[in-house]
Amino acid sequence: MSAAVAGLDFFSRLAEKPMNPLAICASLSLAERPVDVMLTLFSAMGLIHLVHGKYRVTKLAREFLVARSPFFLGPYIASIADRPDCQDLLTVLRSGKPLGLPGVSARAPWAAAMRSESFAEDFTRMMHCRGVFHGPALAKRLHLGQRRRLLDIGGGSGVYACSILANHPSLTASVFEKPPVDEITRRYISRMGFAKRADVISGDMFADPLPAGYDVHLFSNVLHDWPDATVRELSRKSFSALPRDGMIAIHDSHINRKKTGPLAVAAYSVLLMASTEGKCYSISEIEKFLRYAGFADIRCRETAADRSVITARKPTRTSAAIT
Repeated sequence: MSAAVAGLDFFSRLAEKPMNPLAICASLSLAERPVDVMLTLFSAMGLIHLVHGKYRVTKLAREFLVARSPFFLGPYIASIADRPDCQDLLTVLRSGKPLGLPGVSARAPWAAAMRSESFAEDFTRMMHCRGVFHGPALAKRLHLGQRRRLLDIGGGSGVYACSILANHPSLTASVFEKPPVDEITRRYISRMGFAKRADVISGDMFADPLPAGYDVHLFSNVLHDWPDATVRELSRKSFSALPRDGMIAIHDSHINRKKTGPLAVAAYSVLLMASTEGKCYSISEIEKFLRYAGFADIRCRETAADRSVITARKPTRTSAAIT
């Protein structure tokens, strides 16, 4: 908010001239990905709305965030405009490039920081404690039918794979992870008591083909770290590696189809925008990626705490993917 009001006078500009996202980018010299995240947040906050393809300010924004209003809060908001977090967001909005995670040396990209064993250990521990809650909720909402082998791609500690195993006694699983996380994953799986039903395959989901022989692919809290082109490519690789009638499951915080919320997810997307190359994708965006890859029978189910799982199936009769 402070970046948009004090740094860009965004709402005053939009009050004078409603614009579509590309026009906003051009008018303010901003990058598309962070602008998309900003527009979703302000829509969720009830400050802007989309009318015939153009964003307009709402009554609330016009009253308090437009400079010509007698109730304009700009001078108050400007008092924090020089703070590092505000300046960081302006940098990301203008460049489109993430700043990396706070606390990481030189604000290095988090994926590069994961090459350090100590950082990988800390990051995996952080994600694992969240997964202890979210994993069982995912497992209860995941309908696998007769499928028997799950590949958890970029699965971290393996907490999501193990949660699903606990709910599906006939299932086995492998976690596909890069070094040094792969060794960390093995330790976590052993501690969780699933070493006989789950193993770890060392590999890079970007550089290596996905292992064959699995009829379920899971991406849990993975795709939100990456840009559109990468998500599209990972969807395509999953489709290619799965057998006919194989399933892909994407568990994440998803924006709704109209890109107007939920507010908590829109706010989380700002954090991802600043620290990674990605964002929280909308349900409709994920559906589009999956259809491009060739998947069908796409469904979305809520799990817990603003998370949901989107599943899709590789048809028994495959056709050419959309390009």
